[in-house]
Amino acid sequence: MEAFLTGFKQKPQDSKRRIKSQKHIPWVEKYRPKTIDEVAYQTEVVSVLQRCIEGSDLPNLLFYGPPGTGKTSLILALARQLFGPLYSERVLELNASDERGISVIREKVKAFAHIAVSSSTNSSGSSSTNIPPYKLIILDEADSMTAPAQAALRRTMETEMRTTRFCLTCNYVTRIIEPITSRCAKFRFRPLDNEIARYEFDELQTLDHLLSLCHGDLRQGITMLQCVHQLIISVDDSDVGCRSSITSKELDEAAAVVPSDIIKNLIKTSENGSFDDLQIIIKKKNSALKVKIELTNNKG
Repeated sequence: MEAFLTGFKQKPQDSKRRIKSQKHIPWVEKYRPKTIDEVAYQTEVVSVLQRCIEGSDLPNLLFYGPPGTGKTSLILALARQLFGPLYSERVLELNASDERGISVIREKVKAFAHIAVSSSTNSSGSSSTNIPPYKLIILDEADSMTAPAQAALRRTMETEMRTTRFCLTCNYVTRIIEPITSRCAKFRFRPLDNEIARYEFDELQTLDHLLSLCHGDLRQGITMLQCVHQLIISVDDSDVGCRSSITSKELDEAAAVVPSDIIKNLIKTSENGSFDDLQIIIKKKNSALKVKIELTNNKG
């Protein structure tokens, strides 16, 4: 009986643990778009994929462009809309930077691509949609794949087109071999315009400084804000609810950049000061690489 009661009492604790773990989900995952219409600024590819959802066949896809512009978010949203409750059965997602060798293509990708599927219906409420008769393999950061792995992937894409579609995302399309790019519909993702970021971060008073730090990378901007949030909590948990703004200094700390006043002082001291004055600045323990980057950005 005691063991039974002990087990019974553990259930609320497990529930609390799950709730607590949900609070620690990275914000980039928590606020990731759920549908393709929620992806900002990439109107061309969104309109093409919308037609695929409405019944057109889906080609192999190659999304390329800077990080944080919505490549992964868009294909994941598309997969969820296409396959609904069958998502886990129909979608294989791999990060090619971690699993970049030919063995992954031979073992995981080919095995998944060989599985035959049929069309079915996804019913939700009063509406129903047809689930297409193919699977989807998502290869994130495909430009990290080795040349032999890309060659093996090319062959798999060629032989499994009847049952499988492929979507590759990368930062540098020139690192993908031509036989693969020629088999894909290619879409370039542009860095997000500052006006888009202004809309997303509407109530942030230090918005201009954040935009200067993330350079059109919305993911980086969201991550910085979460870092600042965690920094505030670690300093004073009671301060979180009453804070209406964050400071530029806090953003600099989250982005690990050298504050602009230190850079200006370093430039001024280099031109007019003494070696001892430079030593004082150096002893502030800023990253030499970060200082070099900031000096380059402030050139001229």
